[in-house]
Amino acid sequence: AFFALTTMLASTAAPSVRSALSVLRSGSCRRQVTAALGHSARFCTESQPIAPKHFRMTKDDSHDPFMSHPTYTEEELNAVKVSHRPPEGLADTVAFYTMKVMRTSFDFMTGYGKNMDEHKWLTRMIFLESVAGVPGMVGGMWRHFRSLRSMKRDYGWIHTLLEEAENERMHLMTFLELRKPGPLFRAAVLGTQGVFFNMFFLSYILSPSTCHRFVGYLEEEAVVTYTKAIKMCEAGELKQWEHLPATKLSKKYWRLEDDAKFLDVLKAIRADEMVHREVNHALADAAGDGPNPFAPHYMQQRDVAKDP
Repeated sequence: AFFALTTMLASTAAPSVRSALSVLRSGSCRRQVTAALGHSARFCTESQPIAPKHFRMTKDDSHDPFMSHPTYTEEELNAVKVSHRPPEGLADTVAFYTMKVMRTSFDFMTGYGKNMDEHKWLTRMIFLESVAGVPGMVGGMWRHFRSLRSMKRDYGWIHTLLEEAENERMHLMTFLELRKPGPLFRAAVLGTQGVFFNMFFLSYILSPSTCHRFVGYLEEEAVVTYTKAIKMCEAGELKQWEHLPATKLSKKYWRLEDDAKFLDVLKAIRADEMVHREVNHALADAAGDGPNPFAPHYMQQRDVAKDP
């Protein structure tokens, strides 16, 4: 009976679907959608926050499939520095030392040490980014459902967290253009991701601010990792990457020049991690209930609570 009912509904809806598709394919509809997207993109570009320094979202009229994300000048790419925010209070201390335990385990699993070559670096980076894409998605998902349940505004957190998740995923997609992991590697990623997702999800329910502090410390270590890889590449210790051109995907995503090298890609990824570092520390300070200071819509509002 269920199959018969489904078939009947599908046959009834088919003409309407075909009609809707024909409208969407029409030139006038495409022009209206294009104009609307262009207006929205210009609005977002003009009203982005200034702090942190590198957090400048760019969205042009190329209609690529990516969410709005940061892009950087050459000066900004070279200005990224390693930094650390000392823990303050019990929650920060727990977040910091939890990160340290995970970092030690991660170093062991990826063979991180003194004699790092291109293969070892890719192993570490692919594994790192397969896990780094989890927190933003978990946080965005939790806040999305909480907003639905409470029937209240989220004040700009969801978009920032989902953009972070996609940004980390694009790092992974970039490295996968250079290496395709085998079955054992994929199994390790699957197991790690499963454990980490559930632990982070439960922790986020209990204390979002502690989780964002944890991610902030995790991103501090990511900046350290990529800085070391960049220095080795610049010193000529990674011969295979010295003149390796940037991939097509990375050029499109970070708006790199046609003659960009893989070194430029590493610098762009490091800058992304720096942005995530500053954003998550700031979100931890916001205590989970304040407006997102990085949402463009709130830049010109004095009191978001009274004027959402």
